[in-house]
Amino acid sequence: MATSIAARFSRKAVASAFSGCRYVTASRSFSAEAAKTISPSSDRVKWDYRGQRKIIPLGQWVPKVAVDAYVAPNVVLAGQVTVNDGASVWNGCVLRGDLNKITVGFCSNVQERCVIHAAWSSPTGLPAETSIERFVTVGAYSLLRSCTIEPECIIGQHSILMEGSLVETHSILEAGSVVPPGRRIPTGELWAGNPARFVRALTHEETLEIPKLAVAINDLSKEHFSEFLPYSTVYLEVEKLKKSLGITI
Repeated sequence: MATSIAARFSRKAVASAFSGCRYVTASRSFSAEAAKTISPSSDRVKWDYRGQRKIIPLGQWVPKVAVDAYVAPNVVLAGQVTVNDGASVWNGCVLRGDLNKITVGFCSNVQERCVIHAAWSSPTGLPAETSIERFVTVGAYSLLRSCTIEPECIIGQHSILMEGSLVETHSILEAGSVVPPGRRIPTGELWAGNPARFVRALTHEETLEIPKLAVAINDLSKEHFSEFLPYSTVYLEVEKLKKSLGITI
Protein backbone atom coordinates (compact mmCIF):
# COMPACT_ATOMS: atom_id res chain seq x y z
CA MET A 1 0.00 0.00 0.00
CA ALA A 2 2.76 2.41 1.00
CA THR A 3 4.74 1.45 -2.10
CA SER A 4 1.82 2.24 -4.44
CA ILE A 5 1.21 5.60 -2.77
CA ALA A 6 4.89 6.54 -3.09
CA ALA A 7 4.87 5.54 -6.73
CA ARG A 8 1.76 7.61 -7.37
CA PHE A 9 3.34 10.70 -5.74
CA SER A 10 6.55 10.24 -7.70
CA ARG A 11 4.60 10.05 -10.97
CA LYS A 12 2.80 13.31 -10.08
CA ALA A 13 6.11 15.04 -9.24
CA VAL A 14 7.65 13.95 -12.53
CA ALA A 15 4.56 15.10 -14.46
CA SER A 16 4.53 18.54 -12.74
CA ALA A 17 8.26 19.00 -13.28
CA PHE A 18 7.90 18.07 -16.95
CA SER A 19 5.00 20.50 -17.47
CA GLY A 20 6.99 23.32 -15.76
CA CYS A 21 9.96 22.60 -18.00
CA ARG A 22 7.72 22.78 -21.08
CA TYR A 23 6.34 26.14 -19.86
CA VAL A 24 9.82 27.61 -19.34
CA THR A 25 10.99 26.32 -22.73
CA ALA A 26 7.91 27.73 -24.45
CA SER A 27 8.30 31.13 -22.77
CA ARG A 28 11.99 31.30 -23.70
CA SER A 29 11.25 30.42 -27.31
CA PHE A 30 8.47 33.04 -27.42
CA SER A 31 10.77 35.76 -26.02
CA ALA A 32 13.46 34.81 -28.53
CA GLU A 33 10.97 35.05 -31.41
CA ALA A 34 9.71 38.39 -30.09
CA ALA A 35 13.24 39.75 -29.93
CA LYS A 36 13.77 38.76 -33.54
CA THR A 37 10.54 40.29 -34.81
CA ILE A 38 10.56 43.58 -32.80
CA SER A 39 13.09 46.12 -34.09
CA PRO A 40 13.32 49.84 -33.32
CA SER A 41 12.01 52.22 -35.94
CA SER A 42 14.59 54.02 -38.06
CA ASP A 43 12.96 57.40 -37.40
CA ARG A 44 12.76 56.89 -33.64
CA VAL A 45 14.01 59.92 -31.68
CA LYS A 46 17.16 59.21 -29.70
CA TRP A 47 16.49 61.08 -26.45
CA ASP A 48 19.17 62.15 -24.02
CA TYR A 49 18.02 60.59 -20.74
CA ARG A 50 20.51 62.42 -18.54
CA GLY A 51 17.69 64.79 -17.65
CA GLN A 52 19.30 68.11 -18.58
CA ARG A 53 20.09 70.06 -21.73
CA LYS A 54 22.46 72.98 -21.93
CA ILE A 55 20.69 74.82 -24.78
CA ILE A 56 16.89 75.06 -24.56
CA PRO A 57 15.14 76.86 -27.46
CA LEU A 58 11.85 78.53 -26.61
CA GLY A 59 9.65 79.28 -29.61
CA GLN A 60 11.66 81.35 -32.08
CA TRP A 61 14.38 82.13 -29.51
CA VAL A 62 17.55 80.06 -29.40
CA PRO A 63 20.38 80.86 -26.97
CA LYS A 64 23.51 82.19 -28.68
CA VAL A 65 26.98 81.31 -27.39
CA ALA A 66 30.13 82.80 -28.93
CA VAL A 67 32.76 80.45 -30.27
CA ASP A 68 35.33 81.29 -27.60
CA ALA A 69 32.88 81.60 -24.69
CA TYR A 70 33.00 78.92 -22.01
CA VAL A 71 29.71 77.48 -20.81
CA ALA A 72 30.01 74.62 -18.31
CA PRO A 73 28.32 71.30 -19.19
CA ASN A 74 25.61 71.52 -16.52
CA VAL A 75 24.55 75.12 -17.24
CA VAL A 76 21.02 75.79 -18.51
CA LEU A 77 20.51 78.50 -21.14
CA ALA A 78 16.89 78.97 -22.15
CA GLY A 79 15.33 81.39 -24.65
CA GLN A 80 16.70 84.88 -25.33
CA VAL A 81 20.19 84.40 -23.92
CA THR A 82 23.39 85.73 -25.51
CA VAL A 83 26.86 84.85 -24.19
CA ASN A 84 29.41 87.05 -25.93
CA ASP A 85 33.07 86.55 -26.79
CA GLY A 86 35.41 85.65 -23.94
CA ALA A 87 32.57 85.33 -21.43
CA SER A 88 32.23 82.36 -19.10
CA VAL A 89 29.24 80.81 -17.35
CA TRP A 90 30.25 78.36 -14.66
CA ASN A 91 28.80 75.18 -13.23
CA GLY A 92 25.18 75.03 -12.14
CA CYS A 93 24.06 78.43 -13.46
CA VAL A 94 20.58 78.96 -14.88
CA LEU A 95 19.99 81.78 -17.39
CA ARG A 96 16.29 81.82 -18.17
CA GLY A 97 15.39 84.21 -20.95
CA ASP A 98 11.82 83.08 -21.48
CA LEU A 99 10.27 86.52 -20.85
CA ASN A 100 13.01 88.95 -21.90
CA LYS A 101 16.62 89.19 -23.04
CA ILE A 102 19.69 88.20 -21.03
CA THR A 103 23.12 89.32 -22.22
CA VAL A 104 26.53 88.38 -20.81
CA GLY A 105 29.12 90.79 -22.20
CA PHE A 106 32.68 90.44 -23.41
CA CYS A 107 35.10 88.87 -20.90
CA SER A 108 32.45 88.81 -18.17
CA ASN A 109 31.90 85.82 -15.93
CA VAL A 110 28.91 84.37 -14.11
CA GLN A 111 30.14 82.08 -11.39
CA GLU A 112 28.72 78.90 -9.87
CA ARG A 113 25.02 78.46 -9.07
CA CYS A 114 23.89 81.91 -10.21
CA VAL A 115 20.31 82.41 -11.37
CA ILE A 116 19.59 85.11 -13.95
CA HIS A 117 16.08 85.95 -15.10
CA ALA A 118 14.27 88.79 -16.83
CA ALA A 119 10.68 89.98 -16.38
CA TRP A 120 8.19 91.12 -19.03
CA SER A 121 8.42 94.68 -17.82
CA SER A 122 9.91 96.67 -14.97
CA PRO A 123 7.71 98.51 -12.43
CA THR A 124 10.18 101.41 -12.52
CA GLY A 125 9.83 101.88 -16.27
CA LEU A 126 13.50 101.02 -16.79
CA PRO A 127 14.54 98.31 -19.28
CA ALA A 128 13.30 94.91 -18.15
CA GLU A 129 16.03 92.90 -19.84
CA THR A 130 19.05 91.73 -17.86
CA SER A 131 22.28 93.20 -19.21
CA ILE A 132 25.73 92.27 -17.95
CA GLU A 133 28.26 94.35 -19.85
CA ARG A 134 32.00 93.78 -20.40
CA PHE A 135 34.57 92.89 -17.70
CA VAL A 136 31.94 92.14 -15.05
CA THR A 137 32.39 89.51 -12.34
CA VAL A 138 29.22 88.03 -10.85
CA GLY A 139 29.98 86.04 -7.70
CA ALA A 140 28.63 82.57 -6.98
CA TYR A 141 25.03 82.02 -5.81
CA SER A 142 23.89 85.47 -6.93
CA LEU A 143 20.39 86.24 -8.19
CA LEU A 144 19.89 88.81 -10.94
CA ARG A 145 16.50 89.83 -12.29
CA SER A 146 15.87 92.55 -14.90
CA CYS A 147 18.89 94.59 -13.86
CA THR A 148 21.71 96.39 -15.67
CA ILE A 149 25.37 96.06 -14.74
CA GLU A 150 27.64 98.48 -16.56
CA PRO A 151 31.25 97.68 -17.58
CA GLU A 152 33.94 96.81 -15.03
CA CYS A 153 31.93 95.94 -11.92
CA ILE A 154 32.13 93.25 -9.27
CA ILE A 155 29.01 91.65 -7.79
CA GLY A 156 29.86 89.77 -4.60
CA GLN A 157 28.71 86.25 -3.80
CA HIS A 158 25.10 85.66 -2.69
CA SER A 159 24.04 89.11 -3.91
CA ILE A 160 20.51 89.86 -5.11
CA LEU A 161 19.73 92.52 -7.72
CA MET A 162 16.01 93.20 -8.15
CA GLU A 163 14.00 94.61 -11.07
CA GLY A 164 15.20 97.88 -12.55
CA SER A 165 18.35 98.12 -10.43
CA LEU A 166 21.41 99.71 -12.02
CA VAL A 167 25.06 99.21 -11.10
CA GLU A 168 27.16 101.87 -12.78
CA THR A 169 30.68 101.34 -14.06
CA HIS A 170 33.65 100.86 -11.68
CA SER A 171 31.43 99.83 -8.76
CA ILE A 172 31.63 96.95 -6.30
CA LEU A 173 28.88 95.19 -4.35
CA GLU A 174 30.02 93.33 -1.26
CA ALA A 175 28.98 89.70 -0.72
CA GLY A 176 25.38 89.24 0.41
CA SER A 177 24.20 92.63 -0.80
CA VAL A 178 20.56 93.14 -1.75
CA VAL A 179 19.78 95.90 -4.25
CA PRO A 180 16.05 96.86 -4.12
CA PRO A 181 14.00 97.53 -7.27
CA GLY A 182 14.98 100.72 -9.06
CA ARG A 183 18.05 101.38 -6.90
CA ARG A 184 21.09 102.95 -8.61
CA ILE A 185 24.64 102.23 -7.47
CA PRO A 186 26.70 105.28 -8.56
CA THR A 187 29.99 104.90 -10.37
CA GLY A 188 33.18 104.35 -8.40
CA GLU A 189 31.52 103.36 -5.11
CA LEU A 190 31.46 100.37 -2.74
CA TRP A 191 28.03 99.32 -1.45
CA ALA A 192 27.03 96.56 0.97
CA GLY A 193 24.19 95.31 3.15
CA ASN A 194 20.51 94.43 2.97
CA PRO A 195 19.30 96.74 1.60
CA ALA A 196 22.54 97.86 -0.01
CA ARG A 197 23.98 101.11 1.38
CA PHE A 198 26.91 103.30 0.48
CA VAL A 199 30.15 102.32 2.28
CA ARG A 200 32.90 104.40 0.69
CA ALA A 201 34.35 105.58 -2.59
CA LEU A 202 36.76 103.26 -4.39
CA THR A 203 40.37 104.25 -4.91
CA HIS A 204 41.90 104.50 -8.35
CA GLU A 205 43.96 101.36 -7.69
CA GLU A 206 40.83 99.38 -6.75
CA THR A 207 39.05 100.38 -9.96
CA LEU A 208 42.06 99.21 -11.97
CA GLU A 209 41.87 95.78 -10.33
CA ILE A 210 38.27 95.16 -11.44
CA PRO A 211 38.98 94.33 -15.12
CA LYS A 212 42.12 92.41 -14.09
CA LEU A 213 39.96 90.01 -12.08
CA ALA A 214 37.69 89.44 -15.07
CA VAL A 215 40.69 88.76 -17.32
CA ALA A 216 42.16 86.32 -14.79
CA ILE A 217 38.90 84.35 -14.67
CA ASN A 218 38.78 84.41 -18.47
CA ASP A 219 42.26 82.86 -18.58
CA LEU A 220 41.16 80.18 -16.13
CA SER A 221 38.08 79.39 -18.23
CA LYS A 222 40.32 78.61 -21.22
CA GLU A 223 41.81 75.69 -19.33
CA HIS A 224 38.31 74.30 -18.71
CA PHE A 225 37.26 75.10 -22.26
CA SER A 226 40.14 73.03 -23.69
CA GLU A 227 38.63 69.89 -22.13
CA PHE A 228 35.41 70.31 -24.09
CA LEU A 229 36.72 70.70 -27.62
CA PRO A 230 34.93 68.55 -30.24
CA TYR A 231 37.83 66.09 -30.40
CA SER A 232 38.52 66.26 -26.60
CA THR A 233 41.73 64.57 -25.39
CA VAL A 234 40.67 60.94 -25.77
CA TYR A 235 43.12 60.49 -28.64
CA LEU A 236 45.98 60.78 -26.13
CA GLU A 237 44.70 57.75 -24.24
CA VAL A 238 44.23 55.86 -27.51
CA GLU A 239 47.80 56.57 -28.57
CA LYS A 240 49.05 55.46 -25.16
CA LEU A 241 47.08 52.20 -25.43
CA LYS A 242 48.40 51.53 -28.95
CA LYS A 243 51.95 52.07 -27.75
CA SER A 244 51.51 49.66 -24.81
CA LEU A 245 50.08 46.98 -27.13
CA GLY A 246 52.71 47.52 -29.81
CA ILE A 247 50.18 48.58 -32.45
CA THR A 248 51.74 50.62 -35.22
CA ILE A 249 48.57 51.49 -37.15
